Amino acid sequence: MPLGYTSTRFQGNYAEALYNYYEVTQLEIDPHNESYIPNMRLIHTSNEEHTKVLEYYF
Repeated sequence: MPLGYTSTRFQGNYAEALYNYYEVTQLEIDPHNESYIPNMRLIHTSNEEHTKVLEYYF
């Protein structure tokens, strides 16, 4: 798993992990690399933010 999620999930700090992913989206050089999106969905699901999860599918 990517570092943003792995380093914080054991501490339950999903807000920090999600922030790290948003930072990656701003720095991403390859616009076709969306490998971090499934983990962002997982964090939003864990936070019961189901509307946000759906945004990543469309």
